[in-house]
Amino acid sequence: MTQTVERVTTQPWRFFMTEVRRVRRLSPSFVRVTLTGPGVDRFADNGYDQRIKLIPPLPGAGLAHVPTGPEWYTEWRALPDELRNPIRTYTIRAVRPAAHEIDIDMVLHGATGPASAWAETAAPGAQMCVLGPNADFAGEHGGIDFRPPAHTGCLLLGGDETAVPAIASILERLAPDAKGEALLEVPESGDLLDLVAPPGVRVTWLPRNGAAQGDKLIPAVRRATRGFFGERPAGPAGELEDIDVDHDLLWEVPEPLTDTSSFYAWLAGEAAVIRTLRRHLVAECGVDRRSVAFMGYWRAGKAEAN
Repeated sequence: MTQTVERVTTQPWRFFMTEVRRVRRLSPSFVRVTLTGPGVDRFADNGYDQRIKLIPPLPGAGLAHVPTGPEWYTEWRALPDELRNPIRTYTIRAVRPAAHEIDIDMVLHGATGPASAWAETAAPGAQMCVLGPNADFAGEHGGIDFRPPAHTGCLLLGGDETAVPAIASILERLAPDAKGEALLEVPESGDLLDLVAPPGVRVTWLPRNGAAQGDKLIPAVRRATRGFFGERPAGPAGELEDIDVDHDLLWEVPEPLTDTSSFYAWLAGEAAVIRTLRRHLVAECGVDRRSVAFMGYWRAGKAEAN
């Protein structure tokens, strides 16, 4: 008799079925949701801008139809619309394995999407499925886009409110001697949060207070680059193809150019704004595009595609 042995391969990511333990309002636009559940002690604490997927429950169906096996995505796509839970991308804010807790800072912008609608009414006991890094996997988990060289003379971090949790987490993990600037555009003056950063990194909040998206961040980045490079470009203008952010994803995360560099930038937020900043740094300032990570987290007027 031949016995068949099924080999189970440990995956870099796993599903965590969680419920809300605490909700803390941080500001008019930000709420911190603390989740807990079985196995959360095996949620890998990678820091920086670790991306995760949130899968909120469906009315009347909860999380009962979320596929969690190796072919979960194919199975999820095959589900009928009424049974297919939405999936949204967020950044993990903190991991406390011993307490079986993870924190997620979420932007409140009304019931304009499934995750935001969930956050507006989240209370202890509310369910959420999280696809996150598996601490039992020995290799790299992926989902981290802050990848500067080992030694960088100057850092530039910039983004809107959707990038604030990632920038906050990056700042906490920087070396004590790091130098540079962090520019954070937020909806209003009440959204200025207390962040931990090395003394050599200046953190500047840029409340819009009714101004259009990017109206504060774009000129602030231009001022910062003048401070870094003066009126002269950092190098020759780089070739740069245009990206139609209404149809194409703006997401460029290069591997580090060398072990050391004089400059590294990480920019994330509304795609059209990030496209403008990408053009400024590469085409106008002459920054080597291998020294800049650009991420269009969202597009004005368009929902995140699953």
